[in-house]
Amino acid sequence: MNLFDCPQRLLRLSNQLLSIGGAALLLGVLGAYGWAEQLSMGTLIGAHSLTILGPTLLKVGYVMRLLAEKPAQPGAANACYCAA
Repeated sequence: MNLFDCPQRLLRLSNQLLSIGGAALLLGVLGAYGWAEQLSMGTLIGAHSLTILGPTLLKVGYVMRLLAEKPAQPGAANACYCAA
């Protein structure tokens, strides 16, 4: 079974990506700009990386949410029998 076959599974995954992306962006901004003086160089580079990774996960999660909420195609089965 394909990931895109079950809208509920896709919606659950998109919600997780949106949450993780938001948290990564928040931690990245706080670390890269708020606590920059207290962090080591490696940690600071990691924080700046999170400011790129976070919005990327947000965008992918949002597109997946749009796909999950897309109405069923005409003639396609509306029921989804996917395992939790």
